[in-house]
Amino acid sequence: MSSLSLDLSALQRRPVFTSDVRVDSHDLVAREFSDHGLKWCSGAVDTSLSKVRIRQLQLFMLQYGAEVEIRPRPFDDFVLVHLSLSGTAEMVSDGVPIRLPAGAAALIAPRHNLHMRWQQGARQLILKVPCQLLRAWAPQLLVGDTTFAHPLLPLSAVQGQQWHFLMQSLLHVSQQTVESTAHARWVDHMESNVALFLASCAQGVPALSVTTASMDQRVVGSAAGGDVRRLDKLDVYMRSRLCAPVALEDLARAAGVSVRGLNMLCQRHHGESPMALLRNLRLDAVRARLQQRPGHCVTDAALEFGFGHLGRFSSYYRERFGELPSQTAGS
Repeated sequence: MSSLSLDLSALQRRPVFTSDVRVDSHDLVAREFSDHGLKWCSGAVDTSLSKVRIRQLQLFMLQYGAEVEIRPRPFDDFVLVHLSLSGTAEMVSDGVPIRLPAGAAALIAPRHNLHMRWQQGARQLILKVPCQLLRAWAPQLLVGDTTFAHPLLPLSAVQGQQWHFLMQSLLHVSQQTVESTAHARWVDHMESNVALFLASCAQGVPALSVTTASMDQRVVGSAAGGDVRRLDKLDVYMRSRLCAPVALEDLARAAGVSVRGLNMLCQRHHGESPMALLRNLRLDAVRARLQQRPGHCVTDAALEFGFGHLGRFSSYYRERFGELPSQTAGS
């Protein structure tokens, strides 16, 4: 099925934002989902995000325009169901790979690692399902209160067609403003049907045993939690040293790991080296300074945030933001 079989007008009338700026695209998407590493590959940035809320459910339409690699941090209070509207998205979660061409759908519930690559022009319809709803109507999907039994669950062709129908129904409901007890109960019924449908999709698909899953939850949860704490320490340290000389060893010490461990940590969660992360934070700081003070000297801003080689600085800046620093300063 193609996206043309869905009436997306409800989403098109509810834009959250549109942007051709990389850093803005990253920050605004993170607010709606979770913090994530975002690597821009090829193509022009043309990000747009739309959103409608039903009651407990939230439905999004997201595109980046460019080809991107996305590495979200683990999230544990919701799951996502992606329906590919156009283009192809490739995903690997906890070692489970799938490919979503246009019309295909999958449930995504990472316990640890999720790596996605969206091809240029890919657009996704994403349903955000709170674990609270699953606990009420489909507790068999969860191990404990928040861990989904399947980190990545592709829907079959028949299930995908049924998912199209459910999404169209939710889109229609989102446009209705009737306030009555009967209407509220009807919407609650529709949301419970979503949870029950996901449970039916998972039925018969091999999953971890409760014992193994519980062990996996403890081990992976501990590892993921440790990673998040180290990354948080690293982020705090980097932001406190934007204007000061910093060596790779300093970053490793701040995160509490070896240099090799830090490189592996950053590549795993951000797809970039630690020094590239620091450089991007400094580029973001320069851009903020130039935007806040139109006409500010670009050289002064670059030197203030640790860029001693102005030629390389301009090249990095243009690669990240799609324009020269002088263009930002003159806006």
